[in-house]
This record gives sequence, C-alpha cells and structure tokens, in this order.
Amino acid sequence: MGVTQTPAPDDRSRLLTPADVRALADRFGIRPTKTLGQNFVIDHGTVRRIVRVAGVTAEDVVVEVGPGLGSLTLALLPHVRRVTAIEIDPALAAALPDTVAEHAPDLADRLTVVPGDAMRVPEVPGPAPTALVANLPYNVSVPVLLHLLELLPSLRRVLVMVQSEVADRITAPPGGRIYGVPSAKIAWYAQARRAGAVGRNVFWPAPNVDSGLVELIRRPQPATTADRADVFRVIDAAFAQRRKTLRAALAGWAGSAPAAETALRAAGVDPTARGESLDVTAFAAIAEHRPRD
Repeated sequence: MGVTQTPAPDDRSRLLTPADVRALADRFGIRPTKTLGQNFVIDHGTVRRIVRVAGVTAEDVVVEVGPGLGSLTLALLPHVRRVTAIEIDPALAAALPDTVAEHAPDLADRLTVVPGDAMRVPEVPGPAPTALVANLPYNVSVPVLLHLLELLPSLRRVLVMVQSEVADRITAPPGGRIYGVPSAKIAWYAQARRAGAVGRNVFWPAPNVDSGLVELIRRPQPATTADRADVFRVIDAAFAQRRKTLRAALAGWAGSAPAAETALRAAGVDPTARGESLDVTAFAAIAEHRPRD
C-alpha cells in the first residue's frame, strides 16, 4: 500500500494571482475606492511573508480587517484554526465566502465573515481571537488598532501592513519628532516594532505611498489607578499643542495652568517638559493626579 501524503499547508489553498484579483473584481462589480482605502494585494510573496512574520500557528484564531478580495485570507487559512474577516464593503463581504470555497474548498469552514466597520464592531463572534493579521486601510489604521486592542483582550499578537509613515508613528519611541498620540496610546496595550517594508507594486491599484509591517506584542497595561480613558485624555491634551510645555498644554485638562503644574509635580514630571518626552507610564501617573472638583 502507498503512503498517503498530508498536503503541505500552502497546497490546500490556491492563492490569487494578479489576473484572479482583476477577474474577481469584474465578476463582483468591485471598483477600488479611495474612500474605503481599498488597495488589493496581488503578490503571492507578500501575503506569504505576512503570514510567516505573523508567526501564527494551527491554534490561532485570527481576526483579519479589510480582507478585500481574499488574497491574505487564502494565505492565512491553511495555517490557522479560524479566520474571522471583518469587511465594511457589503459587496466584498458577500463575495469572500464564494472565493474561499472556490480556491480553498477544504478550508471554507474555517472562515467567518463579519460585515461591518472594524472601528465600531461591538463584538467578534466565535472563539476568542488570539491574533490580528491584516492589510489595514491607510485612512483608519490607528483607530482600528486601538478599538480592537481594547475590544479583544485575548489578542496576543498583531501583524499589520500600514502606510510607511503610520508605521513609523506607531513604533516611535519617546523623545523623537514623530512620537505622538498613536505611539503613546498603542504603548498602553503592546510593544510595537517595525517588521519590514513593503513596496507599492504589490498592490492593485498601486498606492502613491510605500507600506510597512508593524508587529505588536501584547503586554500588561501600566500599573495605575487611572483608567484608560483618563490616560488617553492626558495624551490627547499633551499632543494637541505639542510645542507647548506640559504646564500650558494640560491647562485645559486640569482647569488651569497652575493646577496642571501641581498635577505634574505630584506625578514627578517636570512642568516645563513637552509631551514627546514622556512614555505611557508617565502619562498614567499624570492622570492619577488630575485635580478633583
């Protein structure tokens, strides 16, 4: 008797070629729109690389945001337990199960499609997601990340492709010119790092900017008596007028500049410092000392 060979993971899913992507778009009447940030990946190497760098395993339940025509979805399905794909475009959401059934029929039962806006979904059905892997729409990437990190505490790892400039902002450490609200708020949830660059020609249509991969590893939130909303209000105020000293920038938050100075000194922060010099732990300490009416 012959030995039955178990198919390699990639053999169980036929990835989309550039011709497939265009044919599917024509079949379903899809025209990429800038409003929804739609740039579809057409390169096999790129989606395989994303899956590899994400480090997902057969135990992972993956959330994918903006699956589009299914290029990354088809690359993920052979390697993970489930993929829950959140898609705002009704036509794309309706088309994705048929595409997966055609290109990966043995894996179709691993896919759940959630029609809706990833910035506003109140829950994600099915088993608790352990990873987020996505080619995020450029115009909403940070709000989507922040919403899902808060909504899904079960997420342990994130690997997303975003605009290169956004990748720099998310991963910037304190003290630099590009460190700001995205860097500080993401740091509340996770350690962030750049995980590679992606060129423009792997997309259809090709965007006018380069992309970057960002990896987030969940870590414990800062030890603080302030809640997340309070800390985020301090961060927003500190960077709304980032050239001002914290004493001036936080005057509205505290009620007055002298009250801001009192809170800053109580938190062990120099009132003449600027927001870009503080890490998330320092912002949390400031939030603990907000003057009470």
